[in-house]
Amino acid sequence: MEKRTKILIADDNPEIREVLGVLLKSEGYEVEEAVDGDDAVEKAADSPDLIILDVMMPGKDGFRACVDIRNITMAPILFLTAKTEDADKTMGFSAGGDDYLVKPFSYSEIIARVKALLRRCYVYQIERKDDENIVEVGDLCVNIDKKSVELEGKSVLLTDMEYNILKLLILNRKRIFSTQEIYEAVWEKPFFYGDNNTVMVHIRRLRTKIEKDTQNPQYIKTVWGRGYTIE
Repeated sequence: MEKRTKILIADDNPEIREVLGVLLKSEGYEVEEAVDGDDAVEKAADSPDLIILDVMMPGKDGFRACVDIRNITMAPILFLTAKTEDADKTMGFSAGGDDYLVKPFSYSEIIARVKALLRRCYVYQIERKDDENIVEVGDLCVNIDKKSVELEGKSVLLTDMEYNILKLLILNRKRIFSTQEIYEAVWEKPFFYGDNNTVMVHIRRLRTKIEKDTQNPQYIKTVWGRGYTIE
């Protein structure tokens, strides 16, 4: 029997959990529920394929829960929130989130976001010749087939968004990508001005994992006024 994709819904509002549960089950997903941030962290250990995480929850809020969850799993995290400020989105991405959906939202929109995150997680592949499936730059090694990254022989855990940004840059070395080009290639959505910060936050997170000195990066270079590149 084929294993169904499991989605963890963390929201302190039982009505939202119920509605989302019915909606996701109708799409064929297995659903698990968490009633607050602490519960979400505990159930993240059950290896969900995707986590929908409310921000405003009693006790441990979604942002703090996300930080703790990232110590357990790199599964995509979709934030649900009533907050619309760019600073709040930046906080969510900095905590380790992959996408951000503002309440109220349509059912079609959340299903589209879920499918997009899962598609990037499982299907986002760039076909290469056999001898090009492992790409090395200095001590950084990216195995395209296995979707894995090593630095100095040690495994580096990246979220799907971080990995997809790294793969885009490393497979197109010496090409300079603007934040708009990165956003539209990785998030697969139209770019708006506020999304510039989204890309910058993910680049910053990625650098903390692969660069010895984030102030003087060896791999992901900033080309001022133009974007980012791996030389």
